[in-house]
Amino acid sequence: MVEAKQRGRAGRTLAIAATAALAALALGACAKKQAAVAPPAVVLAEPVHATSAEDGEARRYPVEVAARYSNPMSFRVPGKIVERTVRLGDTVRKGQVVARLDPVDALKQEATAQAALEAAEHRLLFATQQLDRDTAQSAKNLISTTQLEQTQDAFVSAKAAREQAADQLAIAHDNVRYQTLVADHDGVITSENADTGQVVAAAQAVFGLAWAGDVDAILDAAANDIGAIAVGQSATVTLSALPRERLAAKVREISASADPQSRSYRVKLSLLHPVTAVRLGMTGEAVVLARSQAGAELDPITVSSGSIFHRGKDPAVWVVRPQDSTLELRPVTIARYGDRDVVITAGLKDGEVVLSAGAHTVYEGERVSITKPLFAGDGEATGTTNDQLATNGGAIK
Repeated sequence: MVEAKQRGRAGRTLAIAATAALAALALGACAKKQAAVAPPAVVLAEPVHATSAEDGEARRYPVEVAARYSNPMSFRVPGKIVERTVRLGDTVRKGQVVARLDPVDALKQEATAQAALEAAEHRLLFATQQLDRDTAQSAKNLISTTQLEQTQDAFVSAKAAREQAADQLAIAHDNVRYQTLVADHDGVITSENADTGQVVAAAQAVFGLAWAGDVDAILDAAANDIGAIAVGQSATVTLSALPRERLAAKVREISASADPQSRSYRVKLSLLHPVTAVRLGMTGEAVVLARSQAGAELDPITVSSGSIFHRGKDPAVWVVRPQDSTLELRPVTIARYGDRDVVITAGLKDGEVVLSAGAHTVYEGERVSITKPLFAGDGEATGTTNDQLATNGGAIK
């Protein structure tokens, strides 16, 4: 009887232990279910990199080297060209004679003016002597007042005629001097517009002269780029003829209006330290560094247009935090909006991971899993669609 009671107690103990174990297993399963979290959202994202002039990734413009100052050279009087002393590409010095007109007519006019001046001086001398005599006789009442006044009038007229003749002779001297075309500045002949034997009009261009000294690199910027360019910005210029030379430059001048034909804006870059090998007319490319709104020069970062999200009126992008793979909305400064990309000059750092698409389908602090956009290896951030992402095995949340 005692043994039966002991066996019954042992059986109940085992049953209670089994029940407790089952209950513990059930609670553990519930706890595991409660601890499970939602899977991270799969998003399109990739690292961004600063595109400076040194790595050659910034927006480039074709440029042409030109003299900062230039002017057409022309005679100030009409005539027939009888001599040219320079040719295209020649270097000239200030005061050097570059062409001459036939001076025969000018010399004749000079001789005529010289004779007229001598005659006027003789008449003035006679009028002066007559005035002295009449003044002395009038003091003794030997002549009438009317005769003295006539003598005075003749003297004044002779004096004015002499001054007029002197001015005419000066003009004749100038006309003789204008028969010779002289370089006003040191420089290089860049064009020939008239030949020997040709009759030219006054102010008709004969040569083109590019002044020696400072040179500019000239580019044409599109209307959507001109807002990101300002006078004083730094730039680098690389010429095709000098591929190993990186020439430092600054924006010197921006056209106030667009060209009526191309609708582009002329921008002139001043070469800070041009090398002697730089020649006028050389072509190449220039990179203008972007500037932040505060005016500090920064390397621009280019992102896809689909990366931009607006918090109110302020632009921003979604940045993936590296420590926990969650999203952070980061305000940015945009220098230029393009058709497929946007240039950012403040708010991002080189190497940060930014959403390439789906900026309006995520939220602050969301945990994400990153996949690269299609064709990301081509170096171009594209606005990949949900269908494209689905082929990669995910969808934007």
